[in-house]
Amino acid sequence: MFNIALLGAGRIGQVHAANIDAHKESTLYSVVDSYAPNATRLAEKYHARVQSVEQALADDNVHAVLIASSTDTHADLIEKAAIHNKPIFCEKPIHLDIARVRKCLSVVKENQVPLFIGFNRRYDPNFRKVRQAFINGTIGKAESLLIVSRDPSPPPVAYVNVSGGMLRDMTIHDFDMASYIMGEKPVAVFAKGSSLVDPEIGKAGDIDTAFVVITFESGAMATISNSRRSGYGYDQRIELHGEKGVLAAQNIRENSVEVWSEAGCVAAKPEHFFLQRYDAAYKAEWEHFIDVLKNGARPECSGADGELALYLADKAIESLMSGREVKL
Repeated sequence: MFNIALLGAGRIGQVHAANIDAHKESTLYSVVDSYAPNATRLAEKYHARVQSVEQALADDNVHAVLIASSTDTHADLIEKAAIHNKPIFCEKPIHLDIARVRKCLSVVKENQVPLFIGFNRRYDPNFRKVRQAFINGTIGKAESLLIVSRDPSPPPVAYVNVSGGMLRDMTIHDFDMASYIMGEKPVAVFAKGSSLVDPEIGKAGDIDTAFVVITFESGAMATISNSRRSGYGYDQRIELHGEKGVLAAQNIRENSVEVWSEAGCVAAKPEHFFLQRYDAAYKAEWEHFIDVLKNGARPECSGADGELALYLADKAIESLMSGREVKL
């Protein structure tokens, strides 16, 4: 049984707490949060203890840490955990500054501690089936990838101001997914964006609608279509086209019931938000991290993957600002 210290008891921390508790080989040993009521509430729910960061990292009974705190704390906590030889599961991103990410990863490498970055979409069962079918040669050589990712509604401007912007906060998932599915080196990126959904987002200097094209070494391309507002649920689809056909994963809907009548055909909307849409993915990534702890498996989504996703986001912002394709 692996004892886990959870660093961060907010919304995503609560998701991870439930998955840690539900797994037969892990237990929520302690909860750390700068806001004491959150930590106490979650600790009481799962019969865990409340600790400080220092207490958790110094505790020999803590076998690993899960970092689900605010983004600006991730790099510091990763470094502290690495120095204390604790295996690390950290929510994306590692940090919003690429230089800080690289410094952090050097500390992890120096201490030779496993680091897993939680890009949960890699663990969506259908997206993984698309990738495996591609690896198996089902459609031959890849030629183009389309990723559609649209939130149901825009975040508040207060969040936008601290998020690093749409390309670092939202599209970063899709940068990772493009690299994961294609499995080859990206060589160029071109981005276009607008503020169409919420004027306040534009006033804050950010965009809420974007198209990004990534060119890979083989000449294949990935196109990412993003919007902060769909109006109909959490829209998450991918389509990989190759020389022998196409692989596609469609939305997961609220239910599978359809009504067909003279008036038309009606089906349920996509799941409303990421907590519902990626519930299975969160469970699957935790299963993988247990494999890292138990069997010494190599983290499938490493610090290097986290660095690459942020690098692509930075270069996409450079392209957005210059209006030109940026070579990588």
